[in-house]
Amino acid sequence: MSTMNLRPLSGTEPRRRPRRLAIATPYLNRLQRQHFLLLTVVPFCGTIVAGGLAFVRPVTRLDLTLFFVMWLATGVGVSVGYHRLFTHRSFEATKRVRVLLAALGGMAGLGPVISWAAMHRRHHQYADRDGDMHSPNLHGKSWIGKIRGLVHAHLTWMIQHEYPNIVHYTPDLLEDSAIVRTSRRYATWVLLGLAIPTTVGGLVSRSLAGAATGFLWGGLVRMFVVAQSISALNSILHSAGEQHFDLRDNSRNNWLLGVLIWGEGWHNNHHAFPRSASFGLRWYRVDISYWLIRLMEKLGIAWNVVVPTAEQLGSRYSSPGETSPSSPDTYPNSY
Repeated sequence: MSTMNLRPLSGTEPRRRPRRLAIATPYLNRLQRQHFLLLTVVPFCGTIVAGGLAFVRPVTRLDLTLFFVMWLATGVGVSVGYHRLFTHRSFEATKRVRVLLAALGGMAGLGPVISWAAMHRRHHQYADRDGDMHSPNLHGKSWIGKIRGLVHAHLTWMIQHEYPNIVHYTPDLLEDSAIVRTSRRYATWVLLGLAIPTTVGGLVSRSLAGAATGFLWGGLVRMFVVAQSISALNSILHSAGEQHFDLRDNSRNNWLLGVLIWGEGWHNNHHAFPRSASFGLRWYRVDISYWLIRLMEKLGIAWNVVVPTAEQLGSRYSSPGETSPSSPDTYPNSY
């Protein structure tokens, strides 16, 4: 091997700049504002319209069915797919399952899967500290500061925020060509999530009115409800609720949100064991997403499901009468 072009560094060569973990540019901020307007404000307006129309044209069983089916499908896409599979690698799945979950999550209108995973990994890295883009706890301890923090965490952070470096935060997803292609087709999934209930509503009712209300209830209202549910994890569950584990952040549990948000409401449990596929950590805590993961495992389309052992759980509990928590690094996780 020739070495004639190799030479030692003299110390005068420019050093590589450290990798930037997040960036903010006018172009990205403009895209963020557009996304907020189209996929947060428009569904909110659609929900108001649907509520007003309900006084003129009663909500039908078809409308509610379309809402529930689309709510469950896209919610599972976010909770099982975006969150537990792609962000935290809580289990592995076949290519078809990965693509399906990424597409369903895209229909929720919360952002492309790779961007969402990068932002959520950054959230865990800096939870409730500088760098956490949607913490409610960085705006002061006064009542005004707390209210500002809740509004920021629930809503206004989406208008403009730093964009995490996906090369740094999601190199594993960038190596999955199927997920890269699916993430790039985000706009397609959003439109499909609106087209499906519109088409089904029109065909089943055989009317334009049925198509219109299908678009509203299965499309815009469903998007609004899913978005508010996920936002509640940022705002409510970093402000109020129970803490089973003594952590450096202010994550909380809420059994009602655990029931209503596909098992996501066990947020303090999740921050204690980020890689766990189970957020409830106990059989009697409702965790729809975890039950679905176990069903997929039984069907052979998911495997390597990560859950903490009894010893790992016992070493972290801070509830009265339980063993005091140990180091935050007791349970192995990357994010």
